[in-house]
Amino acid sequence: IPVFILAGLLVHCVFLVSIFDIYFSSPLVHGMTPQQTPLPPPAKRLVLFVADGLRADSLYELGSDGAPRAPYLRGILESNGSWGISHTRVPTESRPGHVALIAGFYEDVSAVAKGWKENPVEFDSVFNESKYTWSWGSPDILPMFAKGATGDHVYTFCYAAESEDFGAEDAAKLDMWVFDHVKSFFNSSRSNQTLFSALNEEKVVLFLHLLGIDTNGHAHRPNSREYRENIKQVDEGVKEIASLIDSFYGNDGKTAFILTSDHGMTDWGSHGAGHPSETLTPLIAWGAGINYPQKVTSQLFEDNFLKEWKLENLKRLDVNQADIAPLMASLIGVPFPLNSVGTLPLEYLNSSALFKAESMFTNAVQILEQFKVKMSQKKETTLSFLFTPFKPLSASEQINFLKKIRLNIQQQKYDEAVSLCKTLINLALEGLSYYHTYDRLFLGLSIAVGFVGWTTYVVLVIIKAHTNLTKTVSTHKKKSTVLFYGFASAGMIIAFFLLIQTCPWTYYIYCLLPVPVWYAVVKEIPVIQDLATNVLSLHIGQSIGFLLVCVLGIEILVFSFFYRSALSVGLLVFAGWPMITQLWSQAKGKALIWTLLCVLLAIFPLMPVVGREPNIPLVIAAGLLTLLISFFSLASLCRSENNYRDNEDLRVYFYQMFSVALSTYVVGSTHNSLKVKQGLPVMNQIISWMTLVSSPVLLLLSPTFLFERLFSILLSLMSTYLLLSTGYEALFPLALFGLLFAWINMEQEALQHYGLSLKPKLAVFNFTYAVDITQFRQLHLDDVRRSFFFVFFIVTAFFGTGNIASINSFDPASVYCFLTVFSPFMMGGLLLLKVAIPFVLVSCAFEAVQVTTQLSSKSLFLIVLVISDIMALHFFFLVKDYGSWLDIGTSISHYVLVMSLTIFMMVMNGLAQLLTTQRLGLPRRTKHHST
Repeated sequence: IPVFILAGLLVHCVFLVSIFDIYFSSPLVHGMTPQQTPLPPPAKRLVLFVADGLRADSLYELGSDGAPRAPYLRGILESNGSWGISHTRVPTESRPGHVALIAGFYEDVSAVAKGWKENPVEFDSVFNESKYTWSWGSPDILPMFAKGATGDHVYTFCYAAESEDFGAEDAAKLDMWVFDHVKSFFNSSRSNQTLFSALNEEKVVLFLHLLGIDTNGHAHRPNSREYRENIKQVDEGVKEIASLIDSFYGNDGKTAFILTSDHGMTDWGSHGAGHPSETLTPLIAWGAGINYPQKVTSQLFEDNFLKEWKLENLKRLDVNQADIAPLMASLIGVPFPLNSVGTLPLEYLNSSALFKAESMFTNAVQILEQFKVKMSQKKETTLSFLFTPFKPLSASEQINFLKKIRLNIQQQKYDEAVSLCKTLINLALEGLSYYHTYDRLFLGLSIAVGFVGWTTYVVLVIIKAHTNLTKTVSTHKKKSTVLFYGFASAGMIIAFFLLIQTCPWTYYIYCLLPVPVWYAVVKEIPVIQDLATNVLSLHIGQSIGFLLVCVLGIEILVFSFFYRSALSVGLLVFAGWPMITQLWSQAKGKALIWTLLCVLLAIFPLMPVVGREPNIPLVIAAGLLTLLISFFSLASLCRSENNYRDNEDLRVYFYQMFSVALSTYVVGSTHNSLKVKQGLPVMNQIISWMTLVSSPVLLLLSPTFLFERLFSILLSLMSTYLLLSTGYEALFPLALFGLLFAWINMEQEALQHYGLSLKPKLAVFNFTYAVDITQFRQLHLDDVRRSFFFVFFIVTAFFGTGNIASINSFDPASVYCFLTVFSPFMMGGLLLLKVAIPFVLVSCAFEAVQVTTQLSSKSLFLIVLVISDIMALHFFFLVKDYGSWLDIGTSISHYVLVMSLTIFMMVMNGLAQLLTTQRLGLPRRTKHHST
């Protein structure tokens, strides 16, 4: 069987990695020639302010007293600049946002997966094309633009990474740091001749990255006083810097200013997904080459913002975030960034019609260049008779377009030239996407064929090895050799076909994987025939009914990934399970408890996603409830007739209960301390980390009797889970554990109902002895239901308190007991632990069910594998790479989740065995227990 497990892991890893190749390979191409507008630019230098995490409405709206939140910027858009909303794409994170602003393209998912701070792909940017760029701000953002630049003309000044502390008194000091350093930089340049002459060159960019607003938004939410105060401080800082720069250059009117943001933020202080509060960011431009405010009487926009912001009479010019890069490039006359896909927003420019038309033409040629490179790359790797070009932009069409545009510009028909340029840009972008997704259908089909083959093979293995549905069938030697050569030659033909086309090596894996998988299936044809005759001899109605129930169950699971409420429906159906079977009459008390707990757990998926509003009293209540339950459980243990426990065992429970009480106190005091801005108390931090380390050790000291070990697992996990909770989710493991414990008892009754075993007493059942049971029985139809329950509980453990699939339900507040300084990997690790705790509970309960129902874990695991593979195939076809980034991100994470679930369940299975069977021995003084 190790061979089978290895093959399974390998196949799943290939399926998992495949979507990044099929849907999300990097769209960047290299080898274009830079395009630059041939006319002199309106500005010599550009100042770019990026207020990280600033929402459009937070900047533009008026305060409760009717005064603007940012008086200086409001004055600019009313009297001497242009304004609008910049629409960002998802993931609304700082890195992709800045790449869109400064390099003009939207990073694909693969780039985000490759790293936070470094450049996963080489790209060109406005900074790289400039003569000199000086930048001030965060160490997470600035270095990536300096690293990608050729030569050393991009200079960065960053503060220390430790300054980004969510628990600090005030994050606005990060912005003050930037403003102060810019001021001292200009002052020092007066006495430094080289710097002074460099600053007076043309094509200079000054970039101020202001992170305070983002940090304050995470720590205090965007509707807080801190966030709004910070906006006011940034407004004053921008005013000072603008007047400082104007006076430094003797008011020569050659400086352009742009203020925008990389992404917004939700009301609960997170970003990453596609909610309008995250994707709508402000854009204000003024200075050289920028249009003055345009008065209008009416404007048509779907939202009601203009009315709310009292800006109905000033023309609002909306852009896509990547359009800002070409705008900056044309203002200071540098070549457009090579990979930019932005369209120049002409309405922002205050220049001649000729300049606008020429700039637009440059923009169109620059995007067309990318299209040509992409097309020639695809042409080289495809057989000529199989290559289908993008029809609307054939070589003759391209020449035709360029000639027409040139002619229109010469005849001074600038408007016609501009509209032709826009058509050409849209066609070139469509063509880029066409060639980028050229091989998708072919690869997708290969993977799907492999998937179906693998699932069929697992079903055959289950039927052959673990049930008595088939008789042992002998295979003919001759037939199998013919089969082998048939499949081998098919594999060779596929490989040869890929070789001629010089395909990447990964294509070989995806296309050749189905060959051995289907060979293994076809080899088992006698088993399939035998099974068919057996099934036909059964009641057809029963078989069809069973299949329908299976399909319905799996569809509910798939549905629950999109709508959490589907889990509530499933749980309510579970509640009725004892009524349908004879279990209700057999064990009324247990069945009633099961039904009540199912209904209780069904409430959780209907609650809002965790992290929107912290509710610390609920966490404290959960801690107290855990203690209450432990007292009752301990009392019942002490009363129980078997006196196998001794004082050492009781001591372990008291330590664990003390740990839960301590966690409850730490959560309360930490959040109070952060509320009054005193930061994270060091003592609390030490206790939190010690609890995290010591709880698994305490768990392994407890006895391995079924009830006592499970109870100990709950206490251990709860003490850590409480520290990571901020609201109602702290109650979730308790409700889940109650239901799982009822499930173990119900399965015991179900076994007796089928007359499959004598009922061993659960109280004296011991995990350690259970491993030696050799009389594992054959699979029964009821075991399919057991496996389905397990998968259902795993999915409930995942989505019960919110959809962790989007980056959006990441709330930094849940790790404040451990650390408050921004550290993506440490925070991510702790959040993964929080997600894993309910999983561990479910896995341990499933282990208990396997042991008490005398089933080999392998056979049950195979059924679980089939269920999750069928779900994964659903999600493979539901993966999107278009639409809002939220849809894209969610569709990937669904697929990755289900695929990693299978790999993860193997790990969890091992972990559950370790947690339930291992025991650390303590040196004992006196033994006073009798077994």
